[in-house]
Amino acid sequence: MLKEFREFAMKGNVVDLAVAVIIGAAFGAIVTSLVNDIIMPIVGSVTGGLDFSNYFIGLSKTVTATNLADAKKQGAVLAWGNFVTLTLNFLIIAFVLFLVIRAISMLKRKEAAAPAAPPKPSREEELLTEIRDLLKKA
Repeated sequence: MLKEFREFAMKGNVVDLAVAVIIGAAFGAIVTSLVNDIIMPIVGSVTGGLDFSNYFIGLSKTVTATNLADAKKQGAVLAWGNFVTLTLNFLIIAFVLFLVIRAISMLKRKEAAAPAAPPKPSREEELLTEIRDLLKKA
């Protein structure tokens, strides 16, 4: 059973999937930083200091805090600003993946469209061509 598991784990698809998950997690962290550290501050400055991460609706009367962290300690909250930020993360990730897949597809199409070099004639064909040329001269 251990041998079967090892064979399964070392198949190309499983290893490829593991690499894809690790790269995807790292890529997700980069995109999260891009959104939180670059895009959302720009959106905030354009909209007059709007910060989506602290937008929430208190679901009970005990919630009186003005920031999300304190509001969560006081009771149930609907953190819709966080949802907006995560939705923006998703849209950016999807768009970047679309661009990457599109670029790969374009490269594959270029490779497929490039004409293949004609095969080199075999030694027999070369000899027959030489004989034909010599017979034409005679």
